[in-house]
Amino acid sequence: QVQLVESGGGLVQAGESLRLSCAASGGIYSILSMGWYRQAPGNERELVATIDSGSNTNYADSVVGRFTISRDNAKNTVYLQMNRLKPEDTAVYYCNADLHSRTKSYPRGIYWGRGTQVTVSS
Repeated sequence: QVQLVESGGGLVQAGESLRLSCAASGGIYSILSMGWYRQAPGNERELVATIDSGSNTNYADSVVGRFTISRDNAKNTVYLQMNRLKPEDTAVYYCNADLHSRTKSYPRGIYWGRGTQVTVSS
């Protein structure tokens, strides 16, 4: 059973940095892309950054130049380095993976982690 587990969230002051990690495990055949999304109270979940199997990346305009997404294919792990954090970055950050699982017919599916809280104080 595929699982995504995030880590690295916490409470920081504005201008500081955090690094999030997300490890995918459990019957994975291949990962097409992985990404990070976030949801602040009262808001819809929004894309932060994605990275595909060729290491092509995509970022939300609000994080360009501050956040960097990377992945370790051997470990099925994606990272989000967040620098110069702002109070408006406060949210629950969710990991996402688009992958083929190692079951009959190798079905493709979208999987989510449970999220990790990032709080940035001013």
